[in-house]
Amino acid sequence: MNILVTGGLGFIGSNYILHATKNPKLHRITNIDSMSFGSNPENLKEIENVDFYKFVRAEVNDAAIVRDLMVDADVVVHFAAESHVDRSISDPEKFLHSNIVGTFTLLEAVRRSKVSKFIHISTDEVYGSAPAGETFHENSRLNPSSPYSASKAAAEMFAMAYHKTYGVPVVILRCTNNFGPRQFPEKLIPKTIIRALLGLRVPVYGSGQQIRDWIHVSDFCRAIDLAVEKGVGGNIYNVSAGNEISNLEMVTRILKILKKNVNLIEFVDDRPGHDFRYSLNSSRITKDLGWKSEKPLPVALENTVEWYVQNENWWKPLLNERILSPTPWKEEG
Repeated sequence: MNILVTGGLGFIGSNYILHATKNPKLHRITNIDSMSFGSNPENLKEIENVDFYKFVRAEVNDAAIVRDLMVDADVVVHFAAESHVDRSISDPEKFLHSNIVGTFTLLEAVRRSKVSKFIHISTDEVYGSAPAGETFHENSRLNPSSPYSASKAAAEMFAMAYHKTYGVPVVILRCTNNFGPRQFPEKLIPKTIIRALLGLRVPVYGSGQQIRDWIHVSDFCRAIDLAVEKGVGGNIYNVSAGNEISNLEMVTRILKILKKNVNLIEFVDDRPGHDFRYSLNSSRITKDLGWKSEKPLPVALENTVEWYVQNENWWKPLLNERILSPTPWKEEG
């Protein structure tokens, strides 16, 4: 099996590639990544010289390169996307080109290829904020709140249209907040850990009562595996672990693990259009593909904190003015 991965130098993409190397059916992984913000070659340094891995530096909206790479691909797993909500608010055009045009370019190449499965990695943010007591199913109305989530919803619409019109074997995964090793330091969990380790204040948007559902990245990688093996074209699967807690609670838990004072928390002005709660029902992927979360939040969070404590050499070169300043993090994975 030849797998073409887009955006494989990012957080989830790199974890998936390392996970996929354990698959006995794997023959080759080709990773196309533009090396833009959030990409880190160190994420895959351990396999950069192995025979079964190939890296191509290019944009996913480069049609000629994408067509060439698609010739040998059996499966495409599409992670590549601009994914920072705050950045989408300040510079939305970049998200249109990467997330929408990039997905369109891939779909055009896939429909002229022998690819048997196109796994499109989406997000719970396409649903917008979930009212108290409600949870979103795959057929719930999409109601994106930010340019980022709007671009992801639009990319989904193109993917499903290509399935219905051209028979492209699209499978969409909408996942809740991922966390784990190799996550870019501007995201909530690594930024909280790093700033606390450096003795800096930890900024929290608004009151910190916004609720997110957290899943360890290894659990999501297993969901992707099942989608590759068993997912049926035209299907959408929610992927969530049922770990809904407030952002303030998450930050507090991290500080407790690090034995740091909660006085490090600093409340800052909320961001525009900030969704209050995300909540997904994952019964379809559990029933149809046999997936379930295996990483309990307390254990997974302690392991994640420990990874950042032990891997200063990974995150210290990534420190920049945004991480060292009290700029709020982006909590989504």
